[in-house]
Amino acid sequence: MTYTIVTYAFYLLLVIPTTVWVGHTLFRNGRIFLVDIFHANTELADSVNKLLLIGFYLLNIGYAVMLLRVSEIVKTPQEVFEVLSYKVGGILLLLGLIHLTNLYVLFKVRKRTLHESAPIKISFPER
Repeated sequence: MTYTIVTYAFYLLLVIPTTVWVGHTLFRNGRIFLVDIFHANTELADSVNKLLLIGFYLLNIGYAVMLLRVSEIVKTPQEVFEVLSYKVGGILLLLGLIHLTNLYVLFKVRKRTLHESAPIKISFPER
């Protein structure tokens, strides 16, 4: 008996809910950054937040499905765990990398918008 199908099932049961949970958490907690970046334009911030969420799901679930294939036959329960640990670990690293990249981009955009909206200070030399 091979455990390849069992590995596939457990992999999908672990990866898809984890991706949805991370996406939902980022969606919920990232809104405040987007509202700030878009100068309290909540309609635009919410729209961008939804688009980011869809992109996040497409990228991560698409990559997870691409990694679904197991090149060797899984013959023992131990091999199930070994294959799952490698594959799920890869997805978790990807989720973390995308999260850090999003934070970096949001903070760079926020810094730029704060700089652009700062009042211009003009100083005159004293006589």
